[in-house]
Amino acid sequence: MKIQTPDSTYKCPLCISIADYFCSIGKKGRDYYKCNICHSVFLHPKKYIDYSSEKSRYEEHNNDVKDPRYQTFVSPITDAIEAQFPKTADGLDYGCGTGPVASVVLEADGFKEIALYDPFFQPNAEHLTKTYDFIICCEVMEHFFNPKEEFAVLRKLLRPSGKLFCKTSILKDDSDEDHFKDWWYNNDPTHVFFYTPKTLEFIAKTFGFEQVLIEPKLITFG
Repeated sequence: MKIQTPDSTYKCPLCISIADYFCSIGKKGRDYYKCNICHSVFLHPKKYIDYSSEKSRYEEHNNDVKDPRYQTFVSPITDAIEAQFPKTADGLDYGCGTGPVASVVLEADGFKEIALYDPFFQPNAEHLTKTYDFIICCEVMEHFFNPKEEFAVLRKLLRPSGKLFCKTSILKDDSDEDHFKDWWYNNDPTHVFFYTPKTLEFIAKTFGFEQVLIEPKLITFG
């Protein structure tokens, strides 16, 4: 039987540069590539799980909007929005999943109703035809198959003074193969694109954000 070997290079889905093979993980050999231009690490598309498996995985998430632990988890985003925007501001929860807890918390604190969008659970296409003062993107960007397209959409949805609040786990700029293999965050089969601080700076510059603020539990583009 012919052994299938990974491609030595593959095109980066964010900057469209040629990225080099980085490593393989697991018995089925999830093949990852590292880009020298935007400094991202990403899974080869041939290793993506199928649509139904991806949806089933999301349905396993215990996103109880009334769970105080979950509310605490999203608090870096909700606290930042409450500190920086009036309660009349227009907001969008992009990739809100089965339990849009950040939106529920903000609305309970007096914010106007926040628009919801999720390709699996809230496919409200009309919410992608408006613009917003702030966008919530909590534990979503690591799922982007096409980050170039996704960030272009997110930037277009923001008003000129708007802010994009993200939450994801970040790789160190100098992460090597051993560090990446030991990193718990790539164990989820739906996590396909990983960011370093340099990747986030690349995104800010490429998509016309004035700056990106990188904090331990919050990433803010604005």
